[in-house]
Amino acid sequence: MKKKSTSQSAFFNLRVLIAAVFCLGALAVALFAQTKSAKPTQQRNHSGGAQDSPGTQTPDVVRLVGPVIENNDLRSLPYVAPNAEIEEKRLTRYPHQEIPNSTNQSDYPWFENLLKQITPPTPVMPAPLLTFDGMNSSQSGCLCLPPDTDGDVGPNHYVQSVNSSIKIFDKNGNPLNGPNGTTYNSFFLALVGTPCSGFNNGDGFVFYDHQANRWVVSDFAFPGSLPGSGPFYQCIGVSQTGDPVSGGWFLYAIQHDPSNPTWVGDYPKLGMWNSGGSPAQNAYFLTVNLFNGVTLGFQGVRVFAFDRASMLTGGAAHTIAFDITPAGLGDSYSLVPAGFRTGTPPPAGRDEFLISVDSPATGGVTLTQVHGWKFHVDFGTPTNSTLGLGVNHTPNANVTVAGFIDAFTSTGTLLVPQNGTAQKLDTLGDKIMTPLVYQNRSGTESLWASQTVILNYPNGPTAIRWYQMNVTGGNFPGMPAQQQSWTNGNDGLWRWMPSIAVDQNGNMAIAYSTSSATQEPSVRYAGRLASDPLNDLGQGEAVMTAGAGHQTHSSGRWGDYSMLTIDPADNLSFWHTNEYYPVTASASWFTRIGKFQFPTASPTPTPTTTPTPGQIRLNARGYKVHGQQAVDLSWTGATSSNVDVYRNGVVVATTPNDGFYTDSPGGRGHASYTYKVCNAGTQTCSNQVTVTF
Repeated sequence: MKKKSTSQSAFFNLRVLIAAVFCLGALAVALFAQTKSAKPTQQRNHSGGAQDSPGTQTPDVVRLVGPVIENNDLRSLPYVAPNAEIEEKRLTRYPHQEIPNSTNQSDYPWFENLLKQITPPTPVMPAPLLTFDGMNSSQSGCLCLPPDTDGDVGPNHYVQSVNSSIKIFDKNGNPLNGPNGTTYNSFFLALVGTPCSGFNNGDGFVFYDHQANRWVVSDFAFPGSLPGSGPFYQCIGVSQTGDPVSGGWFLYAIQHDPSNPTWVGDYPKLGMWNSGGSPAQNAYFLTVNLFNGVTLGFQGVRVFAFDRASMLTGGAAHTIAFDITPAGLGDSYSLVPAGFRTGTPPPAGRDEFLISVDSPATGGVTLTQVHGWKFHVDFGTPTNSTLGLGVNHTPNANVTVAGFIDAFTSTGTLLVPQNGTAQKLDTLGDKIMTPLVYQNRSGTESLWASQTVILNYPNGPTAIRWYQMNVTGGNFPGMPAQQQSWTNGNDGLWRWMPSIAVDQNGNMAIAYSTSSATQEPSVRYAGRLASDPLNDLGQGEAVMTAGAGHQTHSSGRWGDYSMLTIDPADNLSFWHTNEYYPVTASASWFTRIGKFQFPTASPTPTPTTTPTPGQIRLNARGYKVHGQQAVDLSWTGATSSNVDVYRNGVVVATTPNDGFYTDSPGGRGHASYTYKVCNAGTQTCSNQVTVTF
């Protein structure tokens, strides 16, 4: 009887399901129509190419403190403990309460389960090639919450940053600067006379400058706490070589706003831009949200352009900065500057791109625009620099996108449920997340971006919204080339804290956090091939790290950001770092670092040699060891005791001049590498050799 009863019930449920699907379809049409009629932002919609003429705006020109030259190995620096702090409340465009939002649980869990069984996603996303633990709360020593997880990969290292410290690994996950890394207080100790020497307070950021084979590390510093009067500084380190452990650093500092010394620059984001031209568009760009340190009232956004060429040589450097007041921002804040890793560099003279979205005073507002700015920098004649349009620096353009709702409600930002607890997590769902990726493939220039949105407001779940916006010719488009709010087939998981990257073949991936009332917070990633149908992450989703616990701290703070980047050694491997909990705890977070790659055809390596006259003669042979790419280099004619080995224009090793070196790019799929060998420290070089896998 039970079998018969169950069968009839299943048949009835299936009929209900089919009817519900049709109803959902009708509802989707209605919602789409509602979205299309959503009220647009109050900012004027400019042409994508509109730009002020040089000399029509007035930037701030500020001399950086430094450089202080730090030649010590990081492992030999004096230990300076981090400042103990738990960041209870984050600063937002408009104040939001941190009251956990009630998440409605389904009255029909059987319906949701049946829907998943009938239309399961087809997972084809590749599994991780490698994962290992990064920093954790105990190692950080700062009681920091959230961890501010960030990191980047270079030819030989992975450098991770958390709120208090950096930790450097080789590409097998072995720590190189001690089990607890290097605190920012130790790293910037030599910047005496600034808060960077002993008063670092988090929001760390690190990236690899692939064009120069250098590393850039930054955080902010101020004495005391918030609320407080500062002074507030940004601390910046540029490595002297490609070795972040023992190769030395140039250290700089700058006050966030010298004209307003009690204003703090919060949530700093950086990007490297070098398109050359005249004047050279060659800068490290930094954005911060400005708040009055005493009242915590929002004051606007400050955008800096740092003289990259000077900082790479350890020279005295200036920055060109603009303040965008609330009048120029409307409801937006948290601008993200573009950076690039794969593809062709930007055309000569291309200006830097920055974007943001609105963060209204109340939740539930349907938004339909991404705002775009262009920054033209002139370090020779700073008054010719421009950002946006007019004295208020309003956006150069507004890109019309499918309607979305920021992932917060009028009662707070703690929305994400966790398994086994009523404590919810913060979404940071009111901004574009870092990085903003620029790619130039065969002359098509694109910006790729991601954010967190909420569906079925205010009940959720949250979803990953992503965009590809073509900016060929330096102009923002009227609408994206593709976009999507991704839910993995409406599987019920909450997804947030995304980070996006694109490999050399135009394949894109996004990595993020996931959670639900029945699943612990975890780290997953999804992606699409360049050949997939538009507007979809057609390769599905994979798990990088499955959490086995959750966070119970009442602040609900989580992540603040994660980071996904492309390995410059092969331009194919994706590396991600994010937060998770292996066991339930109040605030004892862990972080994970992982690597994955889209599968590609792997033909037999065919070296192609293009000799040029010179005293050094180079040959190369490509092969694979356990599926991993390797290249044997042999040369004659070098005269120095050591030689520099270049791969794809970047020094990957300095090795004894014994005529032989094996390079291990580490990739598995299709790739092409160019090599040359030079007398160490010179440009007396060999012919260039190309190895194709």
